[in-house]
Amino acid sequence: MFETLFQYPAVVTRQRSGPFAEARERFLNHCASQGLARATLVRHAQELLVIAERIDITRGEAIGLSTIEAAADRWAREQRRRQRAQGQRWSREFFVHMATDWLHFLGRLEVPKPKIVPFADRLADFAAYQRDERGLSPATIRNQSWHVEKLLGWLGEQNRCFDNVSLEDVDAFLAANGKRGWGRVSVATSAKALRAFFRHAAVRGWCAAASIATGIDGPRLFQYEGLPVGPPWPDVQRLIASADGDSARDIRDRAILILLATYGCRSGEVSGLRLEDVNWEKEMVSIVRPKPRRTQQYPLVSEAGEAILRYLQQVRPRCARREIFLTLKAPFRRLSPGALYHLVSTRLGALGIQVPRRGPHSLRHACAGHLVAEGFSLKEIGDHLGHRSTKATRIYAKVDLVGLREVANFDLGGLR
Repeated sequence: MFETLFQYPAVVTRQRSGPFAEARERFLNHCASQGLARATLVRHAQELLVIAERIDITRGEAIGLSTIEAAADRWAREQRRRQRAQGQRWSREFFVHMATDWLHFLGRLEVPKPKIVPFADRLADFAAYQRDERGLSPATIRNQSWHVEKLLGWLGEQNRCFDNVSLEDVDAFLAANGKRGWGRVSVATSAKALRAFFRHAAVRGWCAAASIATGIDGPRLFQYEGLPVGPPWPDVQRLIASADGDSARDIRDRAILILLATYGCRSGEVSGLRLEDVNWEKEMVSIVRPKPRRTQQYPLVSEAGEAILRYLQQVRPRCARREIFLTLKAPFRRLSPGALYHLVSTRLGALGIQVPRRGPHSLRHACAGHLVAEGFSLKEIGDHLGHRSTKATRIYAKVDLVGLREVANFDLGGLR
């Protein structure tokens, strides 16, 4: 493997004569079998040699994360001292990432003790109720469970027993989150999730105070403070035009941006789009909407179809994955929510487009606002966005500021 990756004999010799050469080479062969690009394997080989020179794997015990991080800190400081890096963060993070993967492959990584979630059985019961009885989406249940888990962990830190929890404890928890920098909307969201949990807890008889749910009061939110705001449609067009280049990233990003803006897709709906979801003969695209739990079919508009086809023909790697949009570098995998957020946020920032929310969901809001401005009914907009009821769509009627200004400037013709 070393002879394949490096051309200069001196470099190959250094790799061969370095510590644990056989173990490093086995890991590199494993990485190559996963489809990693040659340039990536070269970086891995270089970093593995650095790691092997600083972490001794000859001792019998497993190596913990604290040992890896201590070695990473020393390496990062050395890089900074030699002026090979402006900061220590990247050197440290790459060291920890590579060392963790290598030691895990060798079976030498210390397995951390599983995180103990206090009252995990009750949290699971609450999640099952929200899913089976109330029919909430998995994303909503995960969000609510996260807030409840935070409270349960906080109670454990305060040495408080859940059976004796009080409204004062919940208020103190919400106040502590506010002091840690949570915004009003975030604290209000947490309060809403906790109200749902304590209503369920009262029915189950888990705690003494059955009135906790009714007493939980989040911070006051001003009317329309949470209105969805996306970039104006001309800015959306500029955003899509920013990906008009011929690079692999531009070709892929353009297809994604068009889907987000044209069909009002959520990020998970785009990343989960599969090859069989596009019917080229009928010029239709099927989008799985997780919240209403149904698949919607849309006409494949020419701009979206051409962008997807160009990506499939020129950029998408040939692999067994069925998702349409994959990472640009091996190992090829489905795009994560973080990758899609970075895609949209970075391009918005490069164009100087200022919006309160900079992720993919802002383009869903922009799509809805554009449809409102074009005169579509709330029923039509709700159907397009995959809403289960018009209640979720009514909020967009309040964001047509241009239309409201036209009403405000309407000439009454001298009537009083």
